[in-house]
Amino acid sequence: MTDAVKYSELGLVNTKGMFMKAMADRYAVPAYNFNNMEQLQAIVTGCSESRSPVILQCSGSALRYMNSRLLACMVKGAVEMMEDLGGSVPTALHLDHGDSFELCRSCMDSGFSSVMIDGSHRSFEENINITKRVVDYAHEHDVTVEGELGVLSGVEDEVSSEVSHYTKPSEVEEFVGRTSVDSLAISIGTSHGAYKFKLKPGEQPPSLRFDILEEIESRIPGFPIVLHGASSVMPEYVAMINRFGGKMEEAVGIPEEQLRRAAESAVCKINIDSDGRLAMTATIRKVFAEKPGEFDPRKYLGPAREELIRMIKYKNEHVLGSAGRV
Repeated sequence: MTDAVKYSELGLVNTKGMFMKAMADRYAVPAYNFNNMEQLQAIVTGCSESRSPVILQCSGSALRYMNSRLLACMVKGAVEMMEDLGGSVPTALHLDHGDSFELCRSCMDSGFSSVMIDGSHRSFEENINITKRVVDYAHEHDVTVEGELGVLSGVEDEVSSEVSHYTKPSEVEEFVGRTSVDSLAISIGTSHGAYKFKLKPGEQPPSLRFDILEEIESRIPGFPIVLHGASSVMPEYVAMINRFGGKMEEAVGIPEEQLRRAAESAVCKINIDSDGRLAMTATIRKVFAEKPGEFDPRKYLGPAREELIRMIKYKNEHVLGSAGRV
C-alpha cells in the first residue's frame, strides 16, 4: 500500500484496554478468524448481539485471499454495520501468525491495530530479536504486539508442526522483558486444526497443562496470556458434516470446560478458527444434500452465516464469558 491507514480511521482499537478489562473481570476476549464477507458479518453480528468485545483475526494466507485494500474497506463497513445492529463493541483487527517483520509492518500500515509475530520456530535469541523489531515499529504507531513462546502441533492455514513443545516458564520473564511485547501466546496442550488429538475409542482428550500456565502467571503476574488452537471442534458440526457426505470421523478438540477454566485465569484472548469453519461447512453440506439443485450462493452462504452467528453467541456466553462485558 502506498498510503498508510490509521486503524482508528476504520473504527478499531488496539488490544491493550480489552486485555486489562478481561483480566480484571476474569474472562477471555474472543479472537475469531475470518476469510470472507459472510464470516466477517457473522462475527460482528454475533458479538454485537451478545455485547462482547471482539478481535477480528486474519492470517497471512487469508490476507492474500481477500486483498489488503478490500479487507480494510470490509472491516470499516463491518464496524459501521454494528451501529445499525444496536451499537458497536470494542473491535480490534489482528494479524494471526505473522512470520516476518515485513508482513507485520505491511499490516500495521494497512490499518491493523494488533499484530502477532510468531518467532516460536526460531531459536530463543532469534525469536527475541524479530519480536523486538516488530514491537519497536508497532509501539511508534500505538499498535499492540503478540509474541509466542513454545510450539503448537497441528495444521491450520500455513501454520504447521508435527510436534508440540510446551512453553518453558523459565524463559517468559526474559522474553517479555527484552521484547516489551504486549501479550504472549503459550503452548500448554492446545493444537491447530480440527484433529487436535489421536484418541482411542472411548478415550478423553488430555488435560491442558494448567501447571505450566500457573507457573507462567506467577512469573509474569498481570501479563496477558493467549491461547491458540482453542477450538472445541464442536461434535454437532462434525456429526452434521459426516451425515451429509463429509469424512471427519476422528476430529476432536479442546473440551469447553477446560477453556472456561483458562478464561478465568491470565488467559485473556482465546483464538477460534476451526469451529467457525466447521459450522459453515456443516450448514452448506446440509443445504446441498437437501436441495441438490441449489446454485444461488446466497441460499447456502446465508444459512451458513446464520449458524455461525449462533455459534459465536454461544461461545461468548457459555465458554469465554465475554458476553455482556461492553
